[in-house]
Amino acid sequence: MSLSSEKIGEVLVISASGQINSANAAEVETGLLGYVERGERLCALDLSGLDYISSAGMRVILMLAKRLKQNSGQLVLCSLQPHVHEVFDISGFLAILTVVDDRATAVARLAAA
Repeated sequence: MSLSSEKIGEVLVISASGQINSANAAEVETGLLGYVERGERLCALDLSGLDYISSAGMRVILMLAKRLKQNSGQLVLCSLQPHVHEVFDISGFLAILTVVDDRATAVARLAAA
C-alpha cells in the first residue's frame, strides 16, 4: 500500500495504490489523517490504483471523511476500480460519501466548494 499526494490549487489529491486491509489499515489511517492534521481541508482521494479494500479500509476512509467534515472540509473519492466500487455500493458507503468518475471532476467539485 502506498500513498502519494499532489496539490492542485486548494485541493489535495491523494492517490492510494495497492490494498487497504486489516494488516495496514492503521498505517494508512495515520497517513491520511496526517494530511488533515497539517491543515488540509479539501481532499480528493484517487483510488484508481487500489486493488482491494477490506472493511478495515472502509472504516479508515469513513474516518477521513468525518475528520475533514469536523474541520469544515470535504472528501471526494474518484476513479474507483469496478470491484472496489462494488464494495462501496454493497456497504452503503455510496450513499454517504461523494464518489465521482475521475480526478478532474473531483478537483472541480472541491474547488467549487
